[in-house]
Amino acid sequence: ITVVTWNVGTAMPPSDVTSLLHLDTGETNDVDMIAIGLQEVNSKINKRLKDALFTDQWSELFMDVLSPFHFILVSTVRMQGVILLVFAKYYHLPFLQDIQTDCTRTGLGGYWGNKGGVSVRLSIFGHMVCFLNCHLPAHLEKAEQRKEDFATILHMQQFEGRVANGILDHDLVFWFGDLNFRIESLDICFVKYAIDSNVLSQLWEKDQLNIAKSTWPVLRGFQEGPLNFPPTFKFDVGTNKYDSSAKKRKPAWTDRILWKIKSPSTRLGAGRHQPSQGVLSVSQLCYCSHMEYMVSDHKPVAAIFAVQFVSKVDKPPVEIYVADEWSRPEQAVVRYKMAVDFHRSSWDWIGLYRVGFRHPKDYVSYIWARSDDGEHCLEKQLCVQVMFSEEALPKGNGEYILGYYSNNSSSIAGVTEPFQISLPRSEEGSSPTDSSGSSSEEDDSTLVLLAPKSRSPSPGKMKRHRSRSPSLAKFQGLILRPSSRDRGTSRSPSPQSHRGLPRDIPTIHLPQEELGCHGAKGKELGQATNSPEGSSFCKTVQEKCGPRCVSTDSPLARADPRNLGLLPALRLEMIDQALGWRRESAHQGYYPCRRRSPTSPPGCGASPKEGCSP
Repeated sequence: ITVVTWNVGTAMPPSDVTSLLHLDTGETNDVDMIAIGLQEVNSKINKRLKDALFTDQWSELFMDVLSPFHFILVSTVRMQGVILLVFAKYYHLPFLQDIQTDCTRTGLGGYWGNKGGVSVRLSIFGHMVCFLNCHLPAHLEKAEQRKEDFATILHMQQFEGRVANGILDHDLVFWFGDLNFRIESLDICFVKYAIDSNVLSQLWEKDQLNIAKSTWPVLRGFQEGPLNFPPTFKFDVGTNKYDSSAKKRKPAWTDRILWKIKSPSTRLGAGRHQPSQGVLSVSQLCYCSHMEYMVSDHKPVAAIFAVQFVSKVDKPPVEIYVADEWSRPEQAVVRYKMAVDFHRSSWDWIGLYRVGFRHPKDYVSYIWARSDDGEHCLEKQLCVQVMFSEEALPKGNGEYILGYYSNNSSSIAGVTEPFQISLPRSEEGSSPTDSSGSSSEEDDSTLVLLAPKSRSPSPGKMKRHRSRSPSLAKFQGLILRPSSRDRGTSRSPSPQSHRGLPRDIPTIHLPQEELGCHGAKGKELGQATNSPEGSSFCKTVQEKCGPRCVSTDSPLARADPRNLGLLPALRLEMIDQALGWRRESAHQGYYPCRRRSPTSPPGCGASPKEGCSP
């Protein structure tokens, strides 16, 4: 497990974070999970509005860099400028369950989220692990305030479930962030002399966190590796020189990574212990700062841990069986079997992903997990069979993975090994779902809507999530479709592979509406699309010449909001025109039908049935 912490000081992301994540070394082959904690991400009002609609640029950067190495975003949580991202190799996803997030504000007496902590907790092969990213109060004299804030975070953050309700109840806790502990007593001249002379050990005993670990009960059991790297704060931005401003702040190890293992024994009496089942051990392989990054007044810190334990889970919750290759549409058959204790839902679905996908919503197509005989198959331990329609399949050649998304756990409960899809392209051109046949230039600001809180397709019940970070806006009828950028030729998901797989930057497309009008003759302009976010077959009826008709040759007609790749455009109508359309539609006995997709917000409570589009 790799853990990274970085106070980015409201800066824009650098162009390359490969060395920070240790992706340029052989260590990447052995890393299974990566947790990234950021502080002071730009959270000004205009930036927060954009980030509330789209993914922030830092998260985009890390997903772009990590997806070619087969790391998938498992969970993310944000509280103003404090962000936590957890990634894992795709083949570990079914064994990462019970994922929950929480956040605690401690700024301005608990009303402001510039300071505080965000956490992601999950079960890893049956062991409960919690990642806690904190930004504590600054300044040398605020040590007691830091202690109180940390105790508040530990007390306030509570999780649902039968086990590990509090942070310290987990089998393993990683605590990291800009903890803001300073160096006491020593003056700035001596501190800089010790740094220049590389005698950092003379500063350790005056480090506030080292002192607190032996005196504060709340820190009992937390461990940290030796500080064999220079203090990471405060630098002149753009340089490796310590603060040269009028304030001349004393260098300090403000950015830290610690861990705590839950006691592996249960007390039977005085001096008697009995080892508990599932004992785990942690050893730190690396603990270092990265001086090459100069966009902030802090230097990022990274640590690599080897965590050893006995797996408590032998099989994934859902096992998926698929052929090695789909060369004909009739071969697109998926068989899956659910574990006896798996809690299925009518809103579970199976996504088709390209090798190198970035997060559970980054699918090419999907199909609802069949629900009519699901309970019978679960009880009898039989395989359920579903089939992708020909329109839903990507055209051309490529390697893909199938993933079963569980609505109840908001996570992927089963994945396949990569398999080949080799389907001929249509004569008219590439399928709408095939993004590899052409190329286009897109603005990098057109980002995917992540919405960790709206990944479930269920309209009947929205789960209560622990995270109290600002919710992502939900738009009716919004379709996310992969861009038409070429993908890489490397298809192997093996951890030994280091060749990049360029990801697709998803672009936003609006579904074509059925715009009926009086006396108009319907002309089918829409085309069936199997975009993963909407399978609706849309039509556009072109209005004949009239007092309000716009010529198709005009710039206004050509300015189709679907081509802008930005936010949904507002359609302005005259009142009598809109009412006339509704009256005519009512006389004809129909209204435009909006079909559901896995990202549709709650609406009707009916379950999806076989033959119905989600």
